Amino acid sequence: MKLAVSILIFGIVLHSLGSPSTALAATPPNIVLILADDLGYGDIGVYGATLIKTPHLDRLAGEGMRLTNFYASANVCSPSRAGIMTGRYAIRDGLADKTITVTDQRGLPDRVTTVASMLKRNAYRTGLIGKWHLGHHLPGQRPNAHGFDFFYGLLQPNDAAGLIMYRNTEPAGEPIDQGALTRRFTEEAVRFIERNSGAPFFLYMSHSAPHIPLVPSPAFANTSQAGAYGDVVQELDWSVGQLLDAIGRNGLADKTVIIFTSDNGPFPEGSAGGLRGGKGTAWDGGYRVPFIARWPGHIPAAGMASAMAMNIDLLPTFAAMASASLPQSMQLDGRSILPIMSGDADESPHKALYFFNNERIAAVRTQNWKMLIRARYLGIDRQLPEHGVLLLFDMQGDPMERYSMAAHRPDKWRELQAHLARGQRELESLALPPTK
Repeated sequence: MKLAVSILIFGIVLHSLGSPSTALAATPPNIVLILADDLGYGDIGVYGATLIKTPHLDRLAGEGMRLTNFYASANVCSPSRAGIMTGRYAIRDGLADKTITVTDQRGLPDRVTTVASMLKRNAYRTGLIGKWHLGHHLPGQRPNAHGFDFFYGLLQPNDAAGLIMYRNTEPAGEPIDQGALTRRFTEEAVRFIERNSGAPFFLYMSHSAPHIPLVPSPAFANTSQAGAYGDVVQELDWSVGQLLDAIGRNGLADKTVIIFTSDNGPFPEGSAGGLRGGKGTAWDGGYRVPFIARWPGHIPAAGMASAMAMNIDLLPTFAAMASASLPQSMQLDGRSILPIMSGDADESPHKALYFFNNERIAAVRTQNWKMLIRARYLGIDRQLPEHGVLLLFDMQGDPMERYSMAAHRPDKWRELQAHLARGQRELESLALPPTK
């Protein structure tokens, strides 16, 4: 009996050693999340860009995995970033409606657990460098109150009036130079990596680029074939290279997960990679974004996966990587996609994903199908089925969402209609009452 048990244990160990992607690290990995602002699905070389050169991001994809059906949880900034931070659709926290403006008093509620506060409880050093855009009116809405040990950057988007650079809770006393933001954020990020190289850290590198205004630094002006937008993206790629160099220089490459994505689709310039629409629309171009992940020994090199996922999945995925407990007091919508990233699963953990346009579900996506029910025409938000317009797209055969299959596949229309009804009952019912 003892021999049989020993053989069984030995076999399990051999299987684990033979599949390094499935085994978690002996110590929690560093996690670096790099977020672009308004970067389109087609603005990176490995996603089809031809007029913009992104050698560092292309290298990252070659050394890791890219997802081809990864979505932002909203088509504009604040609600999408809320999804990243909390693992929840933003409507659960009162942040689904539009973006947070300079005079807005909304912000992340005190009660929510963020990625940063979750990892901080697990002995991570946490830093946010760049754009926050999840509340600024009260101190409790700001980054240092939501789990970040260090914050350097902007509480609002870079086109906001009266923009101020902050260092932790106080103004940094630095003038705002739009052409220098990417460089300054990058320098701070490199210093954060070097200061915290001896312990697990979480770095949220939240760029303001390529959000308007498009102001490349002199070193990158006129370097692309895609105008100022392309210049700014190429500088963003340079920044990624600087972080990769810092991680390698400090001997952290094998100990660090690096993820690159965007908060929503492009506006007013940029490429959605042949997808329909862009930022603020209900079409895929408003939500589908690049997603590249590298973790040597755990994520296979040159990998690609088509399973659908969303940025609400980042919090539970980071929890799995860090062996951290998920927040029990909050209803999470995200699911860990570590098995997909590790190459051990090819199916999405979601039966359906909801695409919000403000506080209303505009579309429902399953792995192969998409139902679109809301669109704007001449400034009017229209509930399309009420006007006899039934839009059901085969996302495998027609990813550009050109021709509805509702008449041909009434079974699929009913299936997605059932998902929609569940989402409306559970999520749209949380919409805030109109302000008077």
